[in-house]
Amino acid sequence: MVTQTRVVKTRGEGLIMGDTTIGSLRRVADVPERLFGSFVEHLGRCVYGGIYEPGHPSADEDGFREDVLDLVRELGVTCVRYPGGNFVSNYNWEDGTGPREQRPVRRDLAWHQTETNEIGIDDFHRWSLKAGTEIMLAVNMGTRGLKAALDELEYVNGAPGTELADRRVANGIPEPMDVKMWCIGNEMDGPWQVGHMTPDEYADAVEKTAHAMKLAESGLELVACGSSSAHMPTFGTWERTVLTRAYQYLDFVSAHAYYFDHGHKTRSQGQMQEFLAAAEDMTTFIDTVAACADEAREANHGDRDIALSFDEWGVWYSDAWNEQEAAWKAAAGEGLHHEPWPKAPHLLEDVYSAADAVVEGSLMITLLKHCDRVRSASRAQLVNVIAPIMAEPNGPAWRQTTFYPFAEAAHHAKGDAYAPQIDSPLIHTEAYGDVKAVDAVVTWNRESREGLVLIVNRDASHAHDVSIDLSSLPGVAGESSAAKAEGEIGGACVKVTHAEILHDDDIYRTNTAAEPDAVTPQPLDMTANGTVIDVDLPQVSWVAIRFTA
Repeated sequence: MVTQTRVVKTRGEGLIMGDTTIGSLRRVADVPERLFGSFVEHLGRCVYGGIYEPGHPSADEDGFREDVLDLVRELGVTCVRYPGGNFVSNYNWEDGTGPREQRPVRRDLAWHQTETNEIGIDDFHRWSLKAGTEIMLAVNMGTRGLKAALDELEYVNGAPGTELADRRVANGIPEPMDVKMWCIGNEMDGPWQVGHMTPDEYADAVEKTAHAMKLAESGLELVACGSSSAHMPTFGTWERTVLTRAYQYLDFVSAHAYYFDHGHKTRSQGQMQEFLAAAEDMTTFIDTVAACADEAREANHGDRDIALSFDEWGVWYSDAWNEQEAAWKAAAGEGLHHEPWPKAPHLLEDVYSAADAVVEGSLMITLLKHCDRVRSASRAQLVNVIAPIMAEPNGPAWRQTTFYPFAEAAHHAKGDAYAPQIDSPLIHTEAYGDVKAVDAVVTWNRESREGLVLIVNRDASHAHDVSIDLSSLPGVAGESSAAKAEGEIGGACVKVTHAEILHDDDIYRTNTAAEPDAVTPQPLDMTANGTVIDVDLPQVSWVAIRFTA
């Protein structure tokens, strides 16, 4: 772990170029606030024992953990997808409304757990107001469909004066919740999904549901299910079929992708290198889905793009979950059973390493570099379940390693995103071929004159010296008349206001309840000369540099 005190310093004379150069910045788009969303599902201890734990020393009057709320605000989450996830496909939204003592207890088929319904849409609305987040609601297209979606919409957003809106008022929420973004189902192509469908079946269902929802409220932003992953057999066909059929009613199509180090059990360096380059897969995924959306637009002679909602992404060691499921199925075949329908079980509680944080930083860079098409994203999930925040029952809450790259981007990636031209050494991967060792993105807020550079060294073996040239950024006149005419920084000086690095010599080091600050960003040693910043990046590292000009 980096422990020495480091300072930002200005170089006197000359410029020593590194082996990697970053420059020629191309504007992508404005950075959407929803890019920094997250996801709360009724799964394991995300809700019960995560955001909600009455009796905890920090619990407020509604039973929400204040220590977790503080970390959610610090993380900078802007929008939270709720209540699922696979969970939503067998969920009755009405069960989570009204007096708690009258709410039914149900079996959740998705995660084989008992759902008490102590938390529902009314409660989550109150939580979101405290957290300062927007809500993105998902509706059940598995066991229910159009009618239930319309009823939920009326309950959530309806003005008083109709049956369901008045029921909300009676339940203690007088004003409409004003939820704008709605997901029409979840991963409906997946055979694991309750009520899963073929492309044609879902296209028919989403067209009718989206049409009806927009008749009820024209300002909604509706998300159709895309493929559950790029590895599904109907990937591409699903997107083209669904988006072409329902184009006129849709605003977004979802994308989901998770990554993990397939060699984590043996600590294989080769597999680690593949993992560090996972953003290459995300890039291809985004490009493919965007192309399908464009085909749907052309087929409908449309004049607007369907955007991507990358509403599940992150590092998830799904091999552990798959092994657990396989063991349960094997036991069932022998007439044995695991614990039947537990309440808030410990599921998917991955503990993240320094390398995992670097990969998530790399994935965030990719989302920013594609924010012209990816206009919303949800890092899955928020607390305890494959999450950047962990919370012990009746105990402390702490930040996982993955907390830090997300928080830096959420708070400081403002204005417009710029994709740079990068000249970098190549690293070889089996899955993606030769890829650049270094990746980066720049954001620049022209009004506040504040910018952010995010850089990642994806090389598992070598450090790299990096020079970042910010002279092509618009918005600040330089010293030369040519620069002033172009509105570029030109000869002006960049002032670095903050620089930090996340790196550990032990790339498998993690944060725990006993050692919550084992891996944290440290001050970064670097130099700045005019509009050029030089920095040394050790292998497997993530860097953030804030600047003004």
